Amino acid sequence: MNNNVPVNIGIEEDDRKSIAEGLCRLLADTYTLYLKTHYFHWNVTGSLFNSLHLMFEQQYTELALAVDSIAERIRTLGYTAPGSYSQYAELSSIEETREVPEALEMVRLLVEGNEAVVRTARSIFSVVEKANDESTADLLTQRMSLHEKTAWMLRSIL
Repeated sequence: MNNNVPVNIGIEEDDRKSIAEGLCRLLADTYTLYLKTHYFHWNVTGSLFNSLHLMFEQQYTELALAVDSIAERIRTLGYTAPGSYSQYAELSSIEETREVPEALEMVRLLVEGNEAVVRTARSIFSVVEKANDESTADLLTQRMSLHEKTAWMLRSIL
């Protein structure tokens, strides 16, 4: 937190800190899912190549925008957003994929990743609601809705 200019947005310091910590986990999950989705986009093969290649591109493009929104909310609350691979590895609930799985395994792993993001977002809600932080609640609701829908669409392929 920048102590030179206090943040006075109607949310107590302890609540802002707890919310920012939760958002850091959400940012790490989102960025890890972005990397995984982009990796699969580059490396997908097989009869589903064209449809998955395009679907993965749409998904990683949306995720790239999402990480910015999440990081900016952390900054708005007065905290520093994590930005290193080691920080993301420490904070994320999503495991990285080092090998190149078959196309349908990629889809399954992306279902798991999207569901993990939803769980992380949902885990922050209690402190967000307690603090009456409508801005973060709106961000979380949007992220959850998108990831639930993405998981459903991917699950429909399996």
